[in-house]
Formats: sequence, C-alpha cells, structure tokens
Amino acid sequence: MGYSAGMLDKRVTILNREAQTSGMYGLDSDGVSWKESGTVWANVSWVKGLSAMREGALDVYGILMVRMRWNAFTTRNSRIVIGSRKYEVMGETFHADYKGNTMQMNVREVE
Repeated sequence: MGYSAGMLDKRVTILNREAQTSGMYGLDSDGVSWKESGTVWANVSWVKGLSAMREGALDVYGILMVRMRWNAFTTRNSRIVIGSRKYEVMGETFHADYKGNTMQMNVREVE
C-alpha cells in the first residue's frame, strides 16, 4: 500500500558505514566513516503517546519518528541526515515491510 505522496514532505539523506578498517589499536580505532547511500522523501515527526512516555520526559525531545517508502539501502545500522542534523536509527524500533512498501523507525540525534 505504501505512504501517500502528500505525507512524505521532507527530503532526508541515508548514510551507511564504510568497510571496517583495522588500525594500530584494533578494529575501527582510526574512526568510522560514513558514505551517502541515497536520498529519499520521508515524513518526520516527534515521538508522541505511550512510547514517548516510556522513553522519559527529558529524552523524548531528541527522538524523532521517520516514515518512508521501502528501500534496500536503509538498515537498522544506518544514519539519517535531516536538515543539518545527523541521527542514528534506534535498531529496536526499525520496521521495514517490503510488501506494504513502508519503512518506519525512531531516530536519535548523534552529532
């Protein structure tokens, strides 16, 4: 079924990790680099309701809910750029439905 075009009103960029590197002090000791995998239309809103209350009153303002059409490059380990801010996908909230052509997740600001 998918989401309607009018609902998807923000342009977001999906970032995925580059290949892991082995530095002098172990895996990824030189830092992790991210590459742009694609740009999609999405609906971005504040987390509300019972799930927001479970997150805690102080933390809830940094958590957004992102909905988009299904795509192959967004995973539970991706990062999402919305405007000039970078967010990480909260893996436990990631839900992708290929048949329904929907993808929904909560994200938290990281940088």
